[in-house]
Amino acid sequence: MFTQPQDFEEQNQDLFVLVKSLSDADFERETLFKSWTLNRLFGHLHMWNWAADQSLKGGDVFGEFATDFMAELKTGSMATYEAKWLKGLKGRELLETWWDYSRTLVDNYAAADPKSRVKWMGPDMSVRSSVTARIMETWSHGQAVFDLMGVERQDRDSIKNIAVLGINTFGWTYINRKLSVPDQRPSVHLVAPSGENWDWPNPESDNAIKGSATEFCQVVSQTRNIADTSLDVKGAVAEEWMASAQCFAGPVETPPAPGDRRKEV
Repeated sequence: MFTQPQDFEEQNQDLFVLVKSLSDADFERETLFKSWTLNRLFGHLHMWNWAADQSLKGGDVFGEFATDFMAELKTGSMATYEAKWLKGLKGRELLETWWDYSRTLVDNYAAADPKSRVKWMGPDMSVRSSVTARIMETWSHGQAVFDLMGVERQDRDSIKNIAVLGINTFGWTYINRKLSVPDQRPSVHLVAPSGENWDWPNPESDNAIKGSATEFCQVVSQTRNIADTSLDVKGAVAEEWMASAQCFAGPVETPPAPGDRRKEV
């Protein structure tokens, strides 16, 4: 079943409900994610939602966007490009624009063939992979918002999309760092938010990771350091992976230091 569009909708809704009563001034507050303001964070989510939608539609718009974006990176940064693209959109107007467009994107994903191939900044991907990436982006950046608000997020089992992405990018974590990929991926045994057990065993490996699915997703998306979780990590390969896991594309990113990006209370 193609449930990812609904899962994406749930993540957007949870985030919108959290911040829908904030004022324009509140969007200037800095999160613990690289000191990004809420304006920067929601602007980032909105622009890449729009880009994913253009990719889904096909045609020339996404290609032109990708070319412009890569040209900007030669002299500027993602932040400078996003600022130009947003044209001053911020605060509550930005929030409402992100929210409205996210629902359009959900509908467009739901109407698409999950196996169809779409363009992206790197290799092409399936529609299913595209919406999964948006789920991961929204959930991981959303963590910084929940932390800033001092709210303990009540996750849904839809985070299984992120757990699967984390496991599927085991090799990518090493390849991206120009390191040899270990022969055997560690076994992964997680407890879902609902209490269900999610297991990805590997009988050929002595390495294993056990514990909260939420915490595993936090580690592979780099919203928490492994030291700030209660995950049970056994074996040198499992420890190495969890110390540098990166389930998202792009250049190598360093996970937060222990104690960083914790919930503000």
